[in-house]
Amino acid sequence: MYFYLLRFNVIFCFTIGTMLVFGQPLADDLPENNGMSSERLETINSVFTDYVTTGKLPGVVVLAARNGKVVYHQAIGMRDMENKKPMSTETIFRIASQTKAIVSVGIMMLQEEGKLLLSDPLSKYISEFKETTVAIKEEDGGYKVEKAKREIKIRDLLTHTSGIGYGYGVAAEKWKNAEIQGWYFAHRTEPVLETVKKMANLPMEAHPGERYVYGYNTDILGALIEVVSGQSLDEFLKTKILNPLGMVDTYFYLPKSKASRLSIVYSQCNDRLLRAPKDGAPEFMWKDNETCVGNHQTQGQYLEGPRTSLSGGAGLLSTSMDYAIFLQMMLNNGTYNGTRILSRKSVELMTTNHLDGDHYKDVKFPWDWGVGFGLGFSVTTDAGDRGVLGSLGEYGWGGAYHSSYWVDPTENLVVVYFTQVNPITLDDHQKLRSLIYQAIVD
Repeated sequence: MYFYLLRFNVIFCFTIGTMLVFGQPLADDLPENNGMSSERLETINSVFTDYVTTGKLPGVVVLAARNGKVVYHQAIGMRDMENKKPMSTETIFRIASQTKAIVSVGIMMLQEEGKLLLSDPLSKYISEFKETTVAIKEEDGGYKVEKAKREIKIRDLLTHTSGIGYGYGVAAEKWKNAEIQGWYFAHRTEPVLETVKKMANLPMEAHPGERYVYGYNTDILGALIEVVSGQSLDEFLKTKILNPLGMVDTYFYLPKSKASRLSIVYSQCNDRLLRAPKDGAPEFMWKDNETCVGNHQTQGQYLEGPRTSLSGGAGLLSTSMDYAIFLQMMLNNGTYNGTRILSRKSVELMTTNHLDGDHYKDVKFPWDWGVGFGLGFSVTTDAGDRGVLGSLGEYGWGGAYHSSYWVDPTENLVVVYFTQVNPITLDDHQKLRSLIYQAIVD
């Protein structure tokens, strides 16, 4: 069951006791050689096959690597249900907010090159952010706009504490009128820097450093990379991260030669999976035989062409293996296959909780107990408080098309989970976590 055509020649990893010498390319190995049970991992197949056969999911790809070895990599179900095209481990997915981690690494690389500091004000590079405003809700249901208490710093963007959301705060109508709402950027015709500059003139949702607000922070970081590096975001990521790591299937806009590998997007509606429309506006209201009305995502304009808007917050497409390579680099403290992308200390800073300390005083991560946020990743700060299988110091995130990933340094574990459904309410993320950890037997 555990076969995968490696894009690298296998290089032997020498071990000393149970300690792996990291840095070699990901290669398939038996789970039993890495403290996991093949029989127990097979439970993933049965559980997720059931999700597919009962119509809850179209198809999925799951990859788990331990000690730098791929111990599970399976595709289940369909990437195109109507045309009966099966899911494959080579399927390409819209990874949405999983883009954020890669762009955040790009910012850390620029700091390591001496081209910026995380403590720098954003206005040092994008002057429009010198003086920003905040919309404050009032008792009568309205709001007032006041000057921000301080400037936005680069670190604020990495931790989502800049106060910038996705345009749906109390001053939502101003963001709507500016045509800047939601995470989807691929349809826009202007460079992302121009869009970001427009954001600077709109009221933010909170004062910098006072609240965790998930939003355009990493899109702004993408524009910042372009300003500081002098390269377009796609070229910077390609030359600095993607090519050095061998991430050969990761793009903002997919080459036509690879279009046939792109998964179809579905929407969960009244316990059914409906194929999202091919193109059009990024979000829209729709009906199916007058029985299903909701806010759903289109397939999106992700094919190669004259595209100019490069979303650092949600724009990339990738495969399970490509993304696992990126995460393995992080787990390896910044190196992969003999190439160093980041220093060990930068990785350490990125994967440490930055919230609720003296700097971001009383700023809480809003969605989970026992979880904080680092520089581009959520971080488990209290495994008992979180109450799910995992480890202290585990980090990860996910994407709007229902994908997710996590890295567990304690267990030398990387997990990537891809599917393409938006919106969806399902317990598959929690189930996968349980199924992965119950397979550890060492």
